[in-house]
Amino acid sequence: MKGEILATGDEIRSGALIDSNSAYIAERLEREGVEVVRHHCVGDDLGSLTDVFQEIARRADIALVTGGLGPTSDDRTTEAAARAAGVGLVLNADALTAIEMFFERLGRTLPPSNRKQAFFPDGSEILPNPIGTAPGFKIQIETCTFFCLPGVPVEMRKMLASEVIPRLLSLSGGHRQISMVRTLSTFGATESMVGEQLSDIIADFPDIQIGYRAKFPEIQVRLYIRGDDAAEMVNHLDTVAHRVTGRLGDRVFSSDNRSMAATVGDLLADGKATLAVAESCTGGLISHWLTNTAGSSRYFLFSGVTYANAAKMDVLGVSETTLASHGAVSPETVREMAAGARRVAHATYAIATSGIAGPDGGSDEKPVGTVCVGLAGPDGVTSRQFYFPYGNRRAKKKLFAMAALDTLRRHILGMEALDVGMKKITSP
Repeated sequence: MKGEILATGDEIRSGALIDSNSAYIAERLEREGVEVVRHHCVGDDLGSLTDVFQEIARRADIALVTGGLGPTSDDRTTEAAARAAGVGLVLNADALTAIEMFFERLGRTLPPSNRKQAFFPDGSEILPNPIGTAPGFKIQIETCTFFCLPGVPVEMRKMLASEVIPRLLSLSGGHRQISMVRTLSTFGATESMVGEQLSDIIADFPDIQIGYRAKFPEIQVRLYIRGDDAAEMVNHLDTVAHRVTGRLGDRVFSSDNRSMAATVGDLLADGKATLAVAESCTGGLISHWLTNTAGSSRYFLFSGVTYANAAKMDVLGVSETTLASHGAVSPETVREMAAGARRVAHATYAIATSGIAGPDGGSDEKPVGTVCVGLAGPDGVTSRQFYFPYGNRRAKKKLFAMAALDTLRRHILGMEALDVGMKKITSP
């Protein structure tokens, strides 16, 4: 089945409100075997809305519409659907009762304007809203089945799961294809470099769609397949994923859409190892990423944002002589930072960062974008220095944090240090 998505509302059309609903709906529909071919965004103009309903009805098998079901004068979705279908609006007594009861539970009487939400296109099927005042509805216009849902995300998601997804099988005549996605996450190469390396693999597997997504600071390779036999599809995805991983090598850090922090956490947990983090230029970002992962208490012991030199000395034991001789942004300093964090926390590993995120503070010797990463572990202490010349301050902090986690990942797995896609200076 081919599907289209329509987001309504002047606030979305004008950019005042970000449309998160359409992305969520598209992902769910694709998972259910619906091929989403178009997204639309239209304001609250009745004529424009009606035109888009009619346009979609001529092409799509199903359509998901969000927004415009409220009680105010600029909520026009119901009226537009009725006009496109060539029918009038009728009052649904059950829907009106449900809305009245909603307000009763709040200790309020039904405002007159909310009666509007109990009117629907004649012949449509009401979709109950268990957590809000705006019911949705299902209506057939030409050969397209429209599901009109509230724009409030929590209400839309609830109704999508309970009212729309269960109806898809009957709409497909009892049979619909399924789709599967495998996401490979990489770090250390640009999107164009990844695409060039995989161009021949794309040609070898025409039945699999290979797409690329720059989810900064990583590049994701998305493998998408549609079919009828789930086991066969899994085997096919495994084959292609193996080819892609073989080509991209150790730049692939996850094959199941796991973040770098979660991937490193898995490695630590599997090895019953623990981690301490000392951050300067990254300002706690590494620790934030790590603790966003459920179960991080199994391996994450300590975090210190030692931004000032005094904190580096007092908390981590960095030598004043080292700071005076080499500076805060130096391989020597991050080695002492990592060693100090490991010692303080009694951790298996410790990583440390110190760099220049800009826009000021750089020099010819250490330009903006320079970061030093220290790593302390059972085998000793090492450091690496990287240079990321692109991106603003926020982007550089993300790159610095990612490089630190990737340095630890590679060390645990016995891989060579990061070497592709960016300038690197190695320190002893």
